Amino acid sequence: MERSVKLTFAILFFFIGNLLAQEKEVITKEKAISLALEFNYGIKIAENEVEIAENNKGILNSGYLPTLTGRAGAGYDLNDRLTEPEDGEPLQQDGIENNSYNASVNLNYTLFDGLGRLYNYKSLKEEYQLSKLQARETIENTMLQLLAVYYEIARLTENVAVLKDVLETSKDRVTRAQYQFDFGQSNNLAVLNARVDVNNDSVNLLQTQQQLSNTKRDLNVLLDRQMTHKDFSVDTTVSFIPKLQLDSYVADAEVNNVSLLQLDKSLEITAYDIKISKSGYLPTIDLSGSYGWNYNRSAATAFFPGSRQTTDGISGGVSLNWNLFDGGATSLRVQNAKINHENQQLQKKQLSLGIRRDIANALGNYENRLYIYKVQKENVRTNEDNFERSREQFKLGRITSIEFRQAQVNLLDARTSLSLAKYDAKLAELSLLQLTGQLLNVEL
Repeated sequence: MERSVKLTFAILFFFIGNLLAQEKEVITKEKAISLALEFNYGIKIAENEVEIAENNKGILNSGYLPTLTGRAGAGYDLNDRLTEPEDGEPLQQDGIENNSYNASVNLNYTLFDGLGRLYNYKSLKEEYQLSKLQARETIENTMLQLLAVYYEIARLTENVAVLKDVLETSKDRVTRAQYQFDFGQSNNLAVLNARVDVNNDSVNLLQTQQQLSNTKRDLNVLLDRQMTHKDFSVDTTVSFIPKLQLDSYVADAEVNNVSLLQLDKSLEITAYDIKISKSGYLPTIDLSGSYGWNYNRSAATAFFPGSRQTTDGISGGVSLNWNLFDGGATSLRVQNAKINHENQQLQKKQLSLGIRRDIANALGNYENRLYIYKVQKENVRTNEDNFERSREQFKLGRITSIEFRQAQVNLLDARTSLSLAKYDAKLAELSLLQLTGQLLNVEL
């Protein structure tokens, strides 16, 4: 009966464990990237900056539209007047009222401004493109940060699994050592050594689990999720881009690198700045027009009767303004704009040289880490074989517990080193993809 009850509880716990495992959220790389694009604060700010630049490049900010203003006014006078003619009696008038009302609509339009408006409009369009590239750079940096945290969670997840296996093996060793001591086959020192190893393995597991929890919180910050949301797992599979495909990315790096593309846009903007400055040498032609209405009522005086007057009408005009000499201000602006454009060209050459160096370093770093990853896989296979042989020898009493523990530690180090090498190689690949401008164009 007792055995049947235990079996029932075991089955119940098994199904509950499976149910909880099914409910645990799995965040794939694609889902993490999607959540970051939707909720990350840095990306939201960058998108808002792009929206501002898009508004600025529109017709409402171009200067091509006329201005239309309306004006209205009213006036009221209340006066006392004393009139003293030379050949007559003085005349005193109190409370003389005068009223006036006016309204007008005025239209002004710049017909020609030396082409400064045209080049400014084109410059604003380039600034919009520049803001899109800046947003892309923000997204790339965020994706790199996000994936670094994501793969750190994956690495720690694998380490936790490895440490759990190590701990179970150490616990089995304690049980075996206790049996051997109970039957007089060994002394109590073997039991104590086994328990010390269990304690060390437990501490290592606890610390790694805490690191895993902390790193999950880091991911929640990037995805704008609640800090308490830690019951999720990530995908630990890693794939690498084929070498031929990566070589083609490296060959086209200077065409796609976001920093160089931003400098290209800055060069176009500074070229327009020169033309905008030169527009100061040319005249401006303005058109103006207005419609006005006026009404005046004046009180009677000693010599004139009171009157009411209403006028309305349309007026228009053309004006030309040519600043023949402005003290050299326009010439100075042109010179400075040319110098700024030259600085942008020099900066691009400097940046291009630095990016070629960074790509060469990143490529060498990636190839080196990929090689280390392959070596570590072979090292794990060797240590697994050594550990299995050592376990059989330990069971047969042919090696000591210290020798078995060393084989166990060697396997632990090999497996954790393999996990580290795998994700280091992937992060090196991501850095190379960012430099070549392909981070957002490939499946990660």
